[in-house]
Amino acid sequence: MGNLKGKRALVTGGGQGLGEAIVRHLLEAGAHVAIHYFSSESGAQALKQQGEKLGCRAEIFKADLTKEPEAAALVQKAAEFLGGLDVLINNAGDLVQRRKLNEIDTAFWERTVAININSMLWVTQAATPIFVKAKEGSIVNLSSIAGRRGGSLGSLAYATAKGAVLTWTRALALELGSLGIRVNAVAPGLILGTRFHATHTTEAGAKKIVESIPLGRAGTPDDVARAVVYLASEFDGFITGATLDINGGVYSA
Repeated sequence: MGNLKGKRALVTGGGQGLGEAIVRHLLEAGAHVAIHYFSSESGAQALKQQGEKLGCRAEIFKADLTKEPEAAALVQKAAEFLGGLDVLINNAGDLVQRRKLNEIDTAFWERTVAININSMLWVTQAATPIFVKAKEGSIVNLSSIAGRRGGSLGSLAYATAKGAVLTWTRALALELGSLGIRVNAVAPGLILGTRFHATHTTEAGAKKIVESIPLGRAGTPDDVARAVVYLASEFDGFITGATLDINGGVYSA
């Protein structure tokens, strides 16, 4: 694994869930981190304090990433605080609500796209010139097994958005590779212990999924964070345009 000590990272949605675990692992690896949050201020504050204890620079930044000006301003503020940017983790996203095809209206569809795709577009657009100036950069996008398989009942809009993240990753890797910027993704399966599944997955549904997983257990946020940190750290590596599936063997591309 490459060395992240002293590297400067921005993590979107870093105050809770997978984002919290990713920030924690980045700090433990010696990275300085700008922690974005929208509603999870207490979690972001706790991470900032942890970073300070580890001797890393860490600061929290609130922004609504479904609004382009706020997304661009977040990147600018993060880069100013960190003195540059080496790593971008596009973690922010949400299922929003389970709705079947006949229940999806335009407002719901557009909100799902805004949270999961538009936010990623605007943050990455703002960060890329910083990477280009440095002649290197590492971007890791959070997709989902739903983007691979279509998701469970009621996740049509979310699964479509997460499938788009997979294509976005491949296309962006081709576009930015010659500039020294690597772009990869992870696609987690059932990861318990997060607000996401506490909100959108029933206990019975989770149990049924676990029974189908070859490794015999659900994943943890740390399982995802370790993979993200690995992909982020390979600054002179040869991995780009790849998606790492983290699902205990229930699905492989």
